[in-house]
Amino acid sequence: MNTKAHQFYHIHLISDGTGQTLDTVARAAMACYKNHDPIQHIYALVRTAKQLDAVFEKVEQEPGIVLFTMTDPHLRHRLEKHCAKLSIPSVSILDPVISSLQTYLNTKSEPVIGGQYDLNTQYFRRMDALNYTLIHDDGQHLSDIAAADIILIGISRTSKTPTSIYLANRGMKVANIPLVVEIGIPKELENLDHPMIVGLVASTDRIAQIRRNRLDTLKEHKESTYVDRRAITEEIKFMRSLCARNNWPVIDVTRKSIVETAASILNLYSDLVES
Repeated sequence: MNTKAHQFYHIHLISDGTGQTLDTVARAAMACYKNHDPIQHIYALVRTAKQLDAVFEKVEQEPGIVLFTMTDPHLRHRLEKHCAKLSIPSVSILDPVISSLQTYLNTKSEPVIGGQYDLNTQYFRRMDALNYTLIHDDGQHLSDIAAADIILIGISRTSKTPTSIYLANRGMKVANIPLVVEIGIPKELENLDHPMIVGLVASTDRIAQIRRNRLDTLKEHKESTYVDRRAITEEIKFMRSLCARNNWPVIDVTRKSIVETAASILNLYSDLVES
């Protein structure tokens, strides 16, 4: 057993945009050091010298590695110079990618502050997908379900809704349908050709635990088949059998994060589109 004490460190994320890119990269990197606990400091929309000076004060108070995405060359130079003065590392996380693209495309980059958030076609596609997905959550509005890109089906507490929302943010129109053994699947799912249907399952113990926690949150403590392990096992068997009969792929989400589940679904979708 690892008894090494956890150590704390400061990490400063400085961006002239929303900071979302920095946060994603930082989380992935920090996860590699389980015995070190980060204290994150996020500074978004830093676009003036005055704003940067305010950031300097906080970095000096609690020194730590600096990750940044800065488009303005003068602000960037000031930031790198100040970090060097404090003897703390500073890393522009987009530099390697931009440099590689510049070499590959044989053209100079033209940075635009917040350019990844421009109101372009992809942005409106994501908004349209998110709107569709919210409307078609939990088996609602099945009349136009054929317009979906992906349909998720699963018994209660298999992460259908959060996975749907994540996929919507990737531009996918998703409908999710709860499977109730006594009712079966909606007739609208029969003879569908376009949307890819994916079944989500989890272990009996995992589903029972989540359902029990939900009942505790709702202050409902009566016993029912909802948390009965034998009943849950039968639900899972029914779900797997249903997917096998219809040739629908099944993903076990027991040990998967929402991001990992979504990635698996996107891979399936990509294979389907390319086939």
